[in-house]
Amino acid sequence: MTQEVRVRYAPSPTGHLHIGGARTALFNYLYARHMNGKFIVRIEDTDTARNIETGVMSQIDNLKWLGIEHDESIDVGGEYGPYRQMERLDIYKKYADELLAKGDIYKCFCTPDTLEKEREAQRASGVAAPQYSGTCRNLTAEEVAEKEAAGETYSLRMKVPADVTYKFDDMVRGDISFESKDVGDWVVVKTNGIPTYNFAVVIDDHLMKITHVFRGEEHLSNTPKQQMVYDSFGWEHPTYGHMTLIVNEDRKKLSKRDESIIQFISQYKDLGYIPEALFNFFALLGWSPEGEEEIFSKEELIRIFDTERLSKSPSMFDKQKLTWMNNQYIKQMSLEEVVALALPHLQKAGKLPEELSEEQAQWAEKLIALYHDQLSFGAEIVELSELFFTDDLHYGEAEKEVLSGEQVPEVMAAFKEQLASLEAFEPAEIKSAIKAVQKATGHKGKNLFMPIRVVTTGQTHGPELPDAIALLGKDKAIARVGQYAGA
Repeated sequence: MTQEVRVRYAPSPTGHLHIGGARTALFNYLYARHMNGKFIVRIEDTDTARNIETGVMSQIDNLKWLGIEHDESIDVGGEYGPYRQMERLDIYKKYADELLAKGDIYKCFCTPDTLEKEREAQRASGVAAPQYSGTCRNLTAEEVAEKEAAGETYSLRMKVPADVTYKFDDMVRGDISFESKDVGDWVVVKTNGIPTYNFAVVIDDHLMKITHVFRGEEHLSNTPKQQMVYDSFGWEHPTYGHMTLIVNEDRKKLSKRDESIIQFISQYKDLGYIPEALFNFFALLGWSPEGEEEIFSKEELIRIFDTERLSKSPSMFDKQKLTWMNNQYIKQMSLEEVVALALPHLQKAGKLPEELSEEQAQWAEKLIALYHDQLSFGAEIVELSELFFTDDLHYGEAEKEVLSGEQVPEVMAAFKEQLASLEAFEPAEIKSAIKAVQKATGHKGKNLFMPIRVVTTGQTHGPELPDAIALLGKDKAIARVGQYAGA
């Protein structure tokens, strides 16, 4: 019987779910679902000094919002828990004691000050990557007992084997190898008894029966350390896939401090992005389907996900592509869904009251419908529709050029007269009024429509003109037109 595929996403709650973490979780999820396996979320919270209170639920809640559902974790349980590392300290101690008894790890009594001086000395001598010198590696049992009796604290270090080549076949990069001489004796358990990442992750992955690990390429150098632990216990290694970097449009590594790109999933949610669009977009960051199609449902992505098509090159986070893709999803939504997406942003911005009358709700629906096909994300409605909420239009160079036309006063005077005579201020009647202006003045095409558009909306491009003027309302429309009407 083939072994069940089990993958995991193991975030640290030192921050909220960001782009890189979401991409990692998504690739693990897609592979698990493609292989009819299990997707586990494990919380690696051993960095207690940097953990933030909302970090855990940000990870869990935002993964669910994106549509990345897990099979086992702190909130749903599972037979391989606990799923929080700080609740597994007794487990790590048991396995550390086993390696200590075997002699594969040892007690190191060097102080932080001593270790820093050692690193500084190595750097001063031209060593680019300082390593622990092994001062405590060969202490006798008597020397260890003496130091403990004196109350000296210690960490536990891996006794890195000499002249060993660590090899593995990476699902993304192919054959990878590291030499043990390039890895110094590293800390397995810190002086406070908390295990380091490279030790705890192996214990957890083995006990949780993790078969495949998709993670960012920054973890590549961790792999030989983890393989040492697997080898010390005689355990089978999982299959690794180290995904390439996500870079910005300047081809620089995406950093959480990069303000040119929205970093956190909660921010996309707050701005009114569509989770299905983000799911689709993130799936294409480091993986490509066959053919030219780019819009896929979750079910389609699960079906076609193939590790052979994981990219070996950095993946550019294309902001324009994301907004285009999100717009494609919004276009497919019903008007009712788009209203639910966009209306709260108008209310939050103070453009509309929290409690709407029936008349206000109808007006808001018409307003949002005007921008349905143009809208790239929910919050964009505030900027797009500003012309309906201001009495002070600001014209750019293109608009000023339109308004400088010698026919403008004549057109506006005729249009003001037509608007004032309308009993029903609806798009069809406004369209008829524009035709009447054409007939009365002889002006047509751009000479007719562009001045009317610019005067009423402040823009040379925009939504359907009669609809926009109807939404402005009779009084506001006439007031705007009147400013440019001839005497």
